[in-house]
Order: sequence, then C-alpha cells, then structure tokens
Amino acid sequence: QANLPRLVDLGSTTCTSCKRMAPILQELKAELQGKVNVEFIDVAVKTEAADQYGIRAIPTQIFFDAAGKEVARHEGFMPREDLLAQLEKMGVAVK
Repeated sequence: QANLPRLVDLGSTTCTSCKRMAPILQELKAELQGKVNVEFIDVAVKTEAADQYGIRAIPTQIFFDAAGKEVARHEGFMPREDLLAQLEKMGVAVK
C-alpha cells in the first residue's frame, strides 16, 4: 500500500539478533496492517540493498514517513516496545 509509513528491517536469516527480530516484525506486520508497511530485506540474498540503504551493521531498522522520507534508523536488535514507540512518534496509531 502506497502512502503509508514504512518500517524496513534489513538483516539476514542467519544472524542471531535478526532471528530475534523476525517474530516481532511478523506480529507488527499483522497488527498494524493498513497503518504501516513492515518489510524485511535479507541482505544475504539482496546484497545490493545494503548499499542502497547504507547499511553498516545488521539488523538495521529504518523508518520512513508516508512521503518516503527517512525519519529514524536503528542498528542492532530493537525491542517491540521501542519499535512501537518510534512508530507512535511518527503518528501511527499503534493501539
């Protein structure tokens, strides 16, 4: 869906922190459907994505507003409550 804020998580299926992020992202994707687009990019498969997004470490979460502008970035494991807090700060109704 266009014109929605986006949460992009760049990682791989093999890194420990990435594996811990996976179920959280799946939950958020289901819970916030129609409010925010949640996307996972496996940089081991799509190696060009690391350059495209300027990734230095995985996992990296990048938050984009509805206009597609990057508003926040976090490297490493990001707990569910922190993800929700950032989305809320961007105006996403997470409750």
